[in-house]
Amino acid sequence: MCSNCGCGDSDVRVTAPDGHTHTHTLDLEIAVLAKNDELAAANRAWLHEWSLTMVNVMSSPGAGKTTLLEHTIGSFPQPVGVIEGDQETSYDAQRIRQAGALAVQVNTGTGCHLDAAMTRHALDELAPEAGSLVIVENVGNLVCPALFDLGEAAKVVVISVTEGDDKPLKYPHMFTAADLVLVNKTDLLPYVDFDLGRLTADARRLNPDVEVLAVSARTGENTAAWHTWLDRLSP
Repeated sequence: MCSNCGCGDSDVRVTAPDGHTHTHTLDLEIAVLAKNDELAAANRAWLHEWSLTMVNVMSSPGAGKTTLLEHTIGSFPQPVGVIEGDQETSYDAQRIRQAGALAVQVNTGTGCHLDAAMTRHALDELAPEAGSLVIVENVGNLVCPALFDLGEAAKVVVISVTEGDDKPLKYPHMFTAADLVLVNKTDLLPYVDFDLGRLTADARRLNPDVEVLAVSARTGENTAAWHTWLDRLSP
């Protein structure tokens, strides 16, 4: 696990009064994740109280998350608010606002994911109206975000056809955690070597219940199915 998460098994060397050095293994991952899960449960209760549906959207950089969200904002019947997670800049939040949605930018610096505490602060700042859809655009990578519950109703992994069809077995934690895999940029399928059947089979080897939808955020192909999927999450 990456050191920037503040979790993972760590060896701590302690020098005793007798001058001997002793090594103690501290299971920091369990402590960090347990605290995060407690905060995520509080987020989930708060979202339920206000009839808010929150979806955690994760991907590697460049998979097309922001373009997908721009399309969703313009087409989804309910109000949409977005929490934008990036290490630096506010470019994506600006794009989301220009598309017509409320957006809050969360910059993590060297951090590789959002956590439940960051999400709650962002929700307080976003102040979405009751009944809204809240989409978290997590920091772009296929490792750390999968480990941290934010209080979301569902986790979505976006994978573009330009990235290759081998990602489920390379990043098993991400695809095991997912409720939906969105395969984006299908308009480029004629030009790349990508086997949708292979990706779907590998994802379901890890997670038999995961849904897979192939879409093009650029052309709008099959995005109606994405909107239907989102609508099913509403309380």
